[in-house]
Amino acid sequence: MRALDDSSYDVARETMVRQQIVARGIREPRVIEAMRHVPRHLFVPPAERDRSYQDSPVPIGEGQTISQPYIVALMTELVRPQSGDVALEVGTGSGYQAAVLARLVKHVYTIELEATLGQRASAALREQKYDNITVRVGDGYGGWPEHAPFDVIMVTAAPEQVPQPLIDQLKPGGRLIVPVGPRFNVQQLQLIEKDADGEVRTKSVSPVMFVPLRRP
Repeated sequence: MRALDDSSYDVARETMVRQQIVARGIREPRVIEAMRHVPRHLFVPPAERDRSYQDSPVPIGEGQTISQPYIVALMTELVRPQSGDVALEVGTGSGYQAAVLARLVKHVYTIELEATLGQRASAALREQKYDNITVRVGDGYGGWPEHAPFDVIMVTAAPEQVPQPLIDQLKPGGRLIVPVGPRFNVQQLQLIEKDADGEVRTKSVSPVMFVPLRRP
């Protein structure tokens, strides 16, 4: 297969936004613009690059995937990111979700268990001059207490139960999005919100299938 050139990737990305994002009901203009702007193909391994804008997850190595574009947009819209927010992402993966979120918030702290992926994502983000993303290699199950509380928490791999440290590190008024369920099976995407009094409300959004949230 002949590799696409830059202009072809631009066309593919615009088609992705129109057919996969807007047509499926994503309405927040800032989220749509972020999806239109971030070059997804630069976060995909070269061997998979021409699949970047397909309507499916794409393998990125170490048994992990970059999520389907619609799921990235949906999770981003659901947490209602604001320009002054500080966000935590658990599961950096390719770095693509962090890049989308970074266009919408003040700062993103993102944690990746697999050192190879964390280093690769960090390099990709540096090359694209994202200066409001901090990447750490480590276990994201316990969150990142040094920078808590967070306005937004996104978990991009599925735990069997929501990690309590993440709920504890969610700011009052904050939003947490996480796929929850058994390994390698259908899970439920859950939106968790903490009100001003610290009470937690959970809403199931839709069935999804994510790789499991791994621990050391």
